[in-house]
Amino acid sequence: MNIRTHQWPWFAILVRAGEEKSAALHLENGGYECFLPLSNCAGRYADGIEPTPIPLFAGYLFCRMNPRNRIPVLRTPGVIQIVGVGRKSIPVEEGEISAIQRAGRSGLATMPWPYLRAGIGARMEDGPLQGLTGIVVRIKFGMKLVLSVSILQRSMAIEIDRSWIGPARHGQSAAQITIVRQPTPANLEFTGLESMPGRQ
Repeated sequence: MNIRTHQWPWFAILVRAGEEKSAALHLENGGYECFLPLSNCAGRYADGIEPTPIPLFAGYLFCRMNPRNRIPVLRTPGVIQIVGVGRKSIPVEEGEISAIQRAGRSGLATMPWPYLRAGIGARMEDGPLQGLTGIVVRIKFGMKLVLSVSILQRSMAIEIDRSWIGPARHGQSAAQITIVRQPTPANLEFTGLESMPGRQ
């Protein structure tokens, strides 16, 4: 049975630095469905050159896979580990992947962002991200919607227009949103090569 014929969950795959694209290509050639979110910075540099897209979650890509058949993924060139807790691979929330995919398709400027675990959520009621919910932050030149992958403790940000923002929770406006940074849990570990028979 082709790997793609079964809708397996998404898993986060840790890969060697700078090998995200090649690892994704190897996995796709092996029949896996992969997702490598890349930055989309609008505009050009002063010399007219467009910025090169970079992975939004450096060192990681996402792959649909059978968690009981991990060895083909772990043997893929560039792959180091499958993210999990203890020796158990933990799937990424489907909604988190869907939101990031939609952000990428929107054509809006996207970029890596410091992880935000808590804050006042706001819903996009208009614009290309209509229906998405995330944490809105104000910066000097505008506003951004922050989307996170909880298992990775990583976030990305999308430039948004203030007029797209609907009512925030607890009756607060987007301009009043407060962000609370959270430490990385001590129990977040990785599963992968160290648990494979015959691998050093």
